[in-house]
Amino acid sequence: MVIDADALNGLSMEKNLPSLPPGSVLTPHPKEFERLFGECKDDFERIEKALYNAKRLNCLIVLKGHHTFIACPDGKGYFNSTGNAGMATAGSGDVLTGMITSLLAQDHSSEDASILAVYLHGFAGDIAAKEFSKEAMIAGDIIDSIGKAFKQLET
Repeated sequence: MVIDADALNGLSMEKNLPSLPPGSVLTPHPKEFERLFGECKDDFERIEKALYNAKRLNCLIVLKGHHTFIACPDGKGYFNSTGNAGMATAGSGDVLTGMITSLLAQDHSSEDASILAVYLHGFAGDIAAKEFSKEAMIAGDIIDSIGKAFKQLET
């Protein structure tokens, strides 16, 4: 199960988070994360909370941001090295959620689907930035660059 946007907001209204299917993927941006797990004084505390809650809930938390962080239920965490400021545009997170869901539907594990989708999403954003500029990029440009990202990954 991949949980994003208003579904995250709905979960945050629960006094105690309900049990999620093992391997579920939550994809909050920092404000959604704080609504779910409480305010954080800094990025270090946010990462610690992400790791703690991924383990506690037996899920993955894809904490979206400049260097998206993936917290895994086994206590491991990964920072993404791709992407750029132009991706802070309406619909970009929806593209990422769709990519994670697509990889899950292709029988990738939750961890592999999350790591690969986050990397390719950022890589596609980097390709789009070169073609369209960071300032003019829209989510559709990221979508149009996904195939190019996959192709470059193959080489």
